[in-house]
Amino acid sequence: MKMIRKKGMALLICIALLCAMTGCVEVSYQQPQAPVQTPSSSQSQTPAATQPGSSFKEGEYTWAIYWYLCGSDLESNGACATRDLQELLSVQLPEDVVFVIQTGGAKKWNNNVMSSSRMQRFTYTSEGLQQVDEGARVNMGEAESLYDFLEYAKTSFPAEKTGLLFWNHGGGSVAGAAFDEIYGYDSLNLNEMYAACGSALGTDPDDPPLEFVGFDTCLMATIDVAATFSDIARYMVASEEVEPGNGWLYSGWAQALADDTSINGATLGKAICDSFVQGCRADGTADSITLSVVDLTRLEPLLTAYEAFGSEALLSAAENNRVITQLGKAASVSENYGGNTKTQGYTNMVDLGSFAENCSGFLASAADVQTALQDCVVYKVNGRYKAQSGGLSCYYSYNNDRSDLTSYQALTKEQPYKSFAYLAEWQINGRPTQEAYDYIEALKSQTAAPVQPAKPSENDALITLSDMGWNNIKPLLDKNSGNSYIKLGKEADDLLTAVCFELFYVDPDTGVQVLMGFDNDITADWSRGIFMDNFRGVWGAIDNVPVYMELCYGTPEYSLYSVPVLLNDEKYNLQVVYSFELESWQVLGARKGLEPSTGMASKELRQLQVGDRISVIWKVGTEDSDELSNYAVQTITVDSSTTFDEAPLFDGTYKYVYELRDANGNVGLSQPVTFTVSGGEITTTVPK
Repeated sequence: MKMIRKKGMALLICIALLCAMTGCVEVSYQQPQAPVQTPSSSQSQTPAATQPGSSFKEGEYTWAIYWYLCGSDLESNGACATRDLQELLSVQLPEDVVFVIQTGGAKKWNNNVMSSSRMQRFTYTSEGLQQVDEGARVNMGEAESLYDFLEYAKTSFPAEKTGLLFWNHGGGSVAGAAFDEIYGYDSLNLNEMYAACGSALGTDPDDPPLEFVGFDTCLMATIDVAATFSDIARYMVASEEVEPGNGWLYSGWAQALADDTSINGATLGKAICDSFVQGCRADGTADSITLSVVDLTRLEPLLTAYEAFGSEALLSAAENNRVITQLGKAASVSENYGGNTKTQGYTNMVDLGSFAENCSGFLASAADVQTALQDCVVYKVNGRYKAQSGGLSCYYSYNNDRSDLTSYQALTKEQPYKSFAYLAEWQINGRPTQEAYDYIEALKSQTAAPVQPAKPSENDALITLSDMGWNNIKPLLDKNSGNSYIKLGKEADDLLTAVCFELFYVDPDTGVQVLMGFDNDITADWSRGIFMDNFRGVWGAIDNVPVYMELCYGTPEYSLYSVPVLLNDEKYNLQVVYSFELESWQVLGARKGLEPSTGMASKELRQLQVGDRISVIWKVGTEDSDELSNYAVQTITVDSSTTFDEAPLFDGTYKYVYELRDANGNVGLSQPVTFTVSGGEITTTVPK
């Protein structure tokens, strides 16, 4: 088998792919169809080659981009990989730039060049697209597959500067990236990425082998990912938030590289970010994006500050475990990514910058985290509804899931994360472990603080809602305003991370009730522990049809909500924002939640289109049962006038329940307040 070097054949394949793509790039959201037919005779004549010809010498290329293209269902369902390939092929590369591409992981490719039954490798150069290698199908979610590709690419196509690009779904620090659709959505976790890249490319913190590592995936701009690649790459380009389906704009950043091959990873990263914004604006998905360029050579001070941040928090919690509640309260009002709600699933990724800022009032080391973060994040872009994005996220357990925390602990370098891991265990278990006590004692000796014998104590157990007797608390009625309220006292600030409410519609004749959703639109006085309703007889609605909606998080500028629907008979969550500045609602798009068994986030933010069918989902149950079932109650066909807005609730009886949350993951519910809505008038009744 030999390398095909003939320019005519290369251009033939390039043209064939462009033609195939032109007819296939219309994004489909139907179930996967049968795989495409095998390539035509002219395409299948292209022989595979295992090694390049002898004319390839070290240093011939100025830039080589190694593209690990795991198509997954993004390609088989939506042709997203094909579209990005088409964007790349629109750029005329100079002779000293090469893209080396390995394809796999998709049950179907929406072009007649890539095959779902084989592992294939291609180059894209000034001569066009060439197939240079192929073999038996491999699991793109295995470290060995990544290692083999990198070993081949490094040996066959060395360059002065090299970039590694992951393309696929992402799942944050725990789930990783490159979910192979054919092999049960197996993915590469951080340990596998490090093992494969380190073995194939080597590691050197002073002179890393890669100029940059990029993730055209969701949720991978985390401090854990950055630490993983800190001795492998100089720069990292990745997104904190779920990326929209259009992803990076390859015609933009590849053109910037073609125009100036002398650029470094930081400048190329900036071009990736700027063109990403350009592409998202064209697709209408720019309002909720994030993308950042991290200088990994400056990461060490951030890791040191992050470790000190965790150590101070752990030592402070040993003195007063109220600190764990304060951490939870800070996380609840910090920008977080991937949803972190019941209907969307939990990524447990929170913006490091906003989390540190919200902890700065009780942890002095938080300021050093912010300073170090700003120093190593050399460029970033974000939509107006991701305004708190600092460029890197970190792990915080929003759902108090032990197995998720265990997976996280197994995937991170030990020292910088020990304190936060012990804090999370304390948060989840309600008390620290003996191992945590031993570590606290070691920290005390390092800080020259007075060392006390470390041993478990009942005083270290977190005070929970059940200890306070707040569950089933009776709301009271404020005679001046007519609003209900609960009075918990100043202890609420020490114990609770959030106070929200649940709203139900109740049919008094049948006992059937509909859960309308969760929100935090409450007047809160934390200093006195008094929380008052702000019920106005309105609720979020699509074309005046009330929906179930749950708050993702809120800032002083805006609140983000998730609204589960059936979109053309498929499960999606509308991403809805309310802007306090504009006093208006906006649907940012629709995306699917996390895949529960894998943690995979859908790389998709689908814009609503005229003709789409939205089936509104209500959660229905009875007053004597906690079980709720989902029912599609009404289908709306989207047209040019379709809006999301607050709409008056229809006349009837509504049940309003205060929801209390503590750091241990416990939820306490008040006795219900009853609102009777009739002709625009609201009557409030509290329990006797």
